[in-house]
Amino acid sequence: MIAVAKLTGVLARIALWVAGAGLIAMTAMIAAQVFFRYVLNDSLIWTEPMSVMVMGWFILLGAAVGIREGNHLSFEILLYLASDRMKAVLLSVSDVVVTGFGIGMVVYGWQLAAKTAANTIPSLGISGAWDFMPLIAGGVLISLFTLERLARRAAGLPTSSFTYKVDH
Repeated sequence: MIAVAKLTGVLARIALWVAGAGLIAMTAMIAAQVFFRYVLNDSLIWTEPMSVMVMGWFILLGAAVGIREGNHLSFEILLYLASDRMKAVLLSVSDVVVTGFGIGMVVYGWQLAAKTAANTIPSLGISGAWDFMPLIAGGVLISLFTLERLARRAAGLPTSSFTYKVDH
């Protein structure tokens, strides 16, 4: 588990850096678009589709890291009322569902990418498959990180920065 935690920790850190760089890049592209459109009375045709693509990266990579760290959106009222054993079961069921969702992101994202690979995004000149790469990468990381959470819980290790009594 130590080697897995180190690997997923490095992957999460890389994902956060890429997501942060993407947020900065998207902000710069939108600022450039506004400047060109309203100050120079000219428009950069590539900034909007590129910004949307970059936004997909930082949202999905950030979501995956949030899942690993346990900072993702959840409805936890039942967990506060449940016994320790039931908490472990409910958290594990949640992680299994999220893993399935991540796998679905990979499978269906791959299918969408394959169907659009021959298309070209006009203003960018790249394959339409690139629009679905964040979905695939995010799904891979979500699946990997939730599998890690399941393995850590099974080993009796904490699973997030916000842990329940059962995780100690």
